[in-house]
Amino acid sequence: MRLDVITIFPEYLEPLRHALLGKAIEKGILTVGVHNLRDWATDVHKSVDDTPYGGGPGMVMKPTVWGPALDDVAAGATGTELESAAPHVDKPRHDDLTGRNFAGYAGETGDKPLLIVPTPAGRPFTQEMARRWSNEEHIVFACGRYEGIDQRVVDDAANRYRVEEVSIGDYVLIGGEVAVLVMAEAITRLIPGVLGNASSHEEDSFSDGLLEGPSYTKPRVWRGLEVPEVLLSGNHKLVDEWRREQSLARTKERRPDLLEDCPNG
Repeated sequence: MRLDVITIFPEYLEPLRHALLGKAIEKGILTVGVHNLRDWATDVHKSVDDTPYGGGPGMVMKPTVWGPALDDVAAGATGTELESAAPHVDKPRHDDLTGRNFAGYAGETGDKPLLIVPTPAGRPFTQEMARRWSNEEHIVFACGRYEGIDQRVVDDAANRYRVEEVSIGDYVLIGGEVAVLVMAEAITRLIPGVLGNASSHEEDSFSDGLLEGPSYTKPRVWRGLEVPEVLLSGNHKLVDEWRREQSLARTKERRPDLLEDCPNG
């Protein structure tokens, strides 16, 4: 997969070089290009915004800068390609040792790149979106700032991209970069070979429509708190049943809305 991110703060994307995403870059599973939007600004001040038509607070990002930027990225501009922050140890991982061949999640791709525009006015980002988009070959993120990007940019981009305006929650951020980090990680961790153990994401929260239950590790007793006895029983059927019960209980307590749409609830 190739990710391209257009932003006025390229350094904000530094986290994409670290941990498992950095390892995916090393292995050639993932390529990330970061583009400074100001490279397409034409005035002496490299300005990317202007006052809004109709009045109101804040500034709006200019179509005369965003349009050419998206044109060039769609045409293959690579920007600054990120490298892994540090070398990773190359050793067999869980799926290698078990011989499991995870083929990835199904998703429809087209002959155009996918353009994702983070915005509070977008559709809520979900695990189901992350699954579908993990099958994409090329995703471009457009990071807005201020009062957002001139809507004509999004409308015009549909000529070169499949466009999705997406929100990561019912709140407002300073800019789109944080949302890009969230979505990029949620999407790329589902690409075959990134996690190294497909079961890790198959049992995630939301994978079956429910929240994941609690997890425990050694020691057996810590500060007077004991690991639930069923997890020490060695009875996999009982453990699975307990985990299902905990998942349902946690979902009912914290996200009862999910149970309404869960066929297995």
